[in-house]
Amino acid sequence: MKYTLNKNSNKNYIVTSILILISVASIFVSLNTGTMQLSPVKVIQTFFGYGDFNSSTVLFDYRLPRILITMLAGVGLGVSGAILQGLSRNPLADPGILGLHSGAAFGLIIFVTYFHSLDKQASIFIPLFTFTGGILAALLIILLAYDRYEGTLPIRLILVGIAVSAGFSAITLFLSLRLNEEMYTFASRWLVGNVWGRDWVHVWTLLPWIVILAPYAWFKSHTLNILSLGDEVAAGLGVSVQKNRLVMLAVAVGLSCGSVAMTGGIGFIGLVAPHLARRLAGPKYEHSLPISGLIGLIILLLADTVGRSLFQPNSIPAGIVVAAIGAPYFLYLLLKVK
Repeated sequence: MKYTLNKNSNKNYIVTSILILISVASIFVSLNTGTMQLSPVKVIQTFFGYGDFNSSTVLFDYRLPRILITMLAGVGLGVSGAILQGLSRNPLADPGILGLHSGAAFGLIIFVTYFHSLDKQASIFIPLFTFTGGILAALLIILLAYDRYEGTLPIRLILVGIAVSAGFSAITLFLSLRLNEEMYTFASRWLVGNVWGRDWVHVWTLLPWIVILAPYAWFKSHTLNILSLGDEVAAGLGVSVQKNRLVMLAVAVGLSCGSVAMTGGIGFIGLVAPHLARRLAGPKYEHSLPISGLIGLIILLLADTVGRSLFQPNSIPAGIVVAAIGAPYFLYLLLKVK
């Protein structure tokens, strides 16, 4: 038994180390990718203050903030998806599929419709509006999916989530048609998942949501392990099921909506990352949550890198690249579950 535990721990350390190395390599590739090429040597020189004006501007004013945004958002989406799959006990659960992203989009449209400012400093309020929209969507889903005899049914969560997502999407589309040209362009870019134009203020805005909520989720790994066993088992083990479910749902909504506030409506990362993490690290959340975050980081970072390098000088939004990968994987999971 002790040998098995040590073997599993060693495997998790190896997997985590490999993913960290892949993340570092992806960062260097992304730093070198773009209209202006920067070699790895040039990147290192610029980091230590020996680069010229052009390389310093490109690296510190454009690429580095964008890369940090994708890294933070990838972690948030990966961890959020893992939490939601555990709470719903449904392998197809995802912030986008459950309607949280549509709720976040509704919050963003409310912000740009009634608070007509896209100034950099005003962007600090975008996560608050998207979080409020996500919470509203989550409350509607829980309310409509709840059965007083059987509790929250996992299959009903998916069906209700799709319906709530459609409703919020319709309202969002209606409000977006009333925007002026500048606001509509911003909203349309956001809805397809575009990281273009992000600055350091966006990094500092997203950073607290990820560095506070992601470690807290890992701290509650034992609770997630118990909740994933079912309500009756969790209650028998002395866990306050409803209280902990609502707390962890709020954490998942915060991670998801804070992330999509800065990267747009990017889906499928919360679906794919937890599945890959469980295959690599097993079902225990103390192991799978960090790996889900790392996988989400790698997927979103590489998607953004591919999107802005494949058809230079034009770029493809990262959300489209992720969808091209995630949609076939979702169909595969759907057939597998069936």
